[in-house]
Amino acid sequence: MMPLHSAPRFVHSRLAISRLTISRLAAGAAALVALAACAPMGIHNSASNDGHAKDVPIATPAGAPVSCIPLTQIQESRVRDDWTIDFRVSGTKWYRNTLPNRCNSLGFEKAFSYQTSLSQLCNVDIITVIETGGGGGPRGSCGLGQFQPVTLAK
Repeated sequence: MMPLHSAPRFVHSRLAISRLTISRLAAGAAALVALAACAPMGIHNSASNDGHAKDVPIATPAGAPVSCIPLTQIQESRVRDDWTIDFRVSGTKWYRNTLPNRCNSLGFEKAFSYQTSLSQLCNVDIITVIETGGGGGPRGSCGLGQFQPVTLAK
């Protein structure tokens, strides 16, 4: 007959193995989550894998680019893809802002916010992509580029 204290050791050993296995599985799962966070996000719009949409209207430059546009004159903004936002100011004048870096999900969400202490939106300002479905929270932040006055193709 086995002494009584042997059974708890065996159970303890099984628990130790189980805890070791669980901690290894948890570490592996954490590593997979970390790798998934580094992977490119899926494309949900008509954009190719580089974030450029196929249906962005052609824009012909109509003057020299500027660093800022007055907030009070912005009447509309149209997100074209992960790289491009067109701003309509003062009636029919358009400025195209081509972002210096891709702004993931901007082309899909088509919504962004900004904060500025100035009365202008400038190329040094940061926009934040807003999730339009589900949580409605921020998705990421991106810098703006120069504002190029343009004539948009119909």
